Amino acid sequence: MSRTTAAFASAEAHSAHNYHPLPVVVATAEGAWMTDVEGRRFLDLLAGYSALNFGHGNRRLIEAAKAQLERVTLTSRAFHHDRFGDFCAQLAELCGMEMVLPMSTGAEAVETAVKTARKWGYRVKRVPDNMAKIVVAANNFHGRTTTLISFSTDPEARADHGPYTPGFEIVPYGDLTALESAVTENTVAVLLEPIQGEAGVLVPPAGYLTGVRRITRERNVLFVADEIQSGLGRTGRTFACEHEGVVPDIYVLGKALGGGVVPVSAVVSSADVLGVHRQGEHGSTFGGNPLACAVALEVVAMLRTGEFQRRAADLGEHLLRELRLLMGSGAVTAVRGRGLWAGVDIAPDRGTGREVSEQLMDRGVLVKDTRGPTIRISPPLVISEEDLDWGLAQLRTVLTG
Repeated sequence: MSRTTAAFASAEAHSAHNYHPLPVVVATAEGAWMTDVEGRRFLDLLAGYSALNFGHGNRRLIEAAKAQLERVTLTSRAFHHDRFGDFCAQLAELCGMEMVLPMSTGAEAVETAVKTARKWGYRVKRVPDNMAKIVVAANNFHGRTTTLISFSTDPEARADHGPYTPGFEIVPYGDLTALESAVTENTVAVLLEPIQGEAGVLVPPAGYLTGVRRITRERNVLFVADEIQSGLGRTGRTFACEHEGVVPDIYVLGKALGGGVVPVSAVVSSADVLGVHRQGEHGSTFGGNPLACAVALEVVAMLRTGEFQRRAADLGEHLLRELRLLMGSGAVTAVRGRGLWAGVDIAPDRGTGREVSEQLMDRGVLVKDTRGPTIRISPPLVISEEDLDWGLAQLRTVLTG
């Protein structure tokens, strides 16, 4: 029995089957490359759904983590620690905001944003008790907690988890008319992904985010931007909202904020919004811990240089140009993306997204399928153009022979 087969057999026997991973068992990784237990090398074109924006084993981040490991890793929020204030101040400055509420996972941060919006609605907007509504978009992916799947339109995410949390109005993504019609006097927030990742990297129509910002301002509603996947350099800007010059009321951040080293997430907003929280009303055992803050501080410092945003923009133009050439072959029916992030719809006669992902795996390239015919491509921002071109060459071979 191979080491891969043995590892999969153990996982199948002892872990819940909530994922459907490709048959690869990674042992080590560096930069944009991973090596499995058999010694085979794979080019990572997924980057942990943007959690690995800065690559595997980024030395700056590893050194920051190692230095903090020797000092203190966890105090709980029952005490202050010497990295917390700097982390909050510097992340707030990067976002052009005033306050930070740190959490650990992305879903935890979205839940926190939902609680914040409702609390703001009751304490500031004076919505009647238990009447707050939040408008969300169809095909969203904000996480898999009970509340978050309550406003998912993905049957796999929702099935057999009811009863569902009320208080959400779902409208079509990209439809400003529907969104404006859904806003009532009891609406406290509009919660959106500036680009929908799990849905296949859906980029909204030009002017959509600007329109959302206009509507929310006019109707005294918070605009909450879930930038967990799209933020922190992925789209060629620090935040995807910047492509339309839009600043939301709340940023929800995660994934890349922990540099692929530790889970770090945060809700970032103004003092007027996050100031609604009072002592003892919300918390997280690991949120804002010293190790997380040390790594995230290094992430913020790296983003302040603009290097990674420029790299994503430049390589992203190249990526999308090369992918769109495949449409002429008939192997691809659509390409969407922004920065170093693309969704590619595979023609039905070339296989499903899963089948194409498996064929690419056999050629040393790792991507992930979503929603049937689509594969997502989101390499680490540190990938070289040569490695990216090699990966794209493997895709062309799989699709066109």
